[in-house]
Amino acid sequence: MIVGNRMTKEPITVEPEDLLIRAAHKMQSGGFHRVPVVREGKLVGIVSERDLREHRGQLEHTKINGVMTENPLTVTPATTLEEAAQILLERQIGGLPVLFDGRLVGIITTSDILQAFLDVMGASEGASARLDFVLEGEERGFVEATRIVAREGGEVLGVGTYREKLGEDPVCYLRLLSGNPEKIAKALRSAGFNMLGVHKVGGQRSEC
Repeated sequence: MIVGNRMTKEPITVEPEDLLIRAAHKMQSGGFHRVPVVREGKLVGIVSERDLREHRGQLEHTKINGVMTENPLTVTPATTLEEAAQILLERQIGGLPVLFDGRLVGIITTSDILQAFLDVMGASEGASARLDFVLEGEERGFVEATRIVAREGGEVLGVGTYREKLGEDPVCYLRLLSGNPEKIAKALRSAGFNMLGVHKVGGQRSEC
């Protein structure tokens, strides 16, 4: 996945000579936490809620160019979400302006990336459940597992793998859109799968 498919396009902006109160109003009305600062169409900085908190009581008398972060880190629409997430995590920031040919075209935030992660995992579907099992060769892999799910009346919404720690066997997950997850997990275990658990939306988890 790339930033261009997940960013907020044509974000609300402010200018360096604007007062902080203008940025505060835009953040409040738009429900966001940072605003890019542009001059003549060119990105020159970014101002955040943290900046506003640090100047509480002076918002109507302080210009944005006096408190904004100048020359902020940026990404392009072609940047992968993984790379954007690494930047946000390493720099402990909540958003990145997106530039294309030097022009501001969007902004990508931590919330955007988290939503993309949930979508990929299939966790955006409220009624879904996730089955986790250790991937142990082709005989007990994705194909066989999905066959068992179908046989037991379930429907697979998404599949994937992850590792809890580097060097450990990969864990496979099946995101179910329908079917009885406990019944399906029992059938998988009977077929020889090393089941780890059933995870339901809302944080509920049952052991297999």
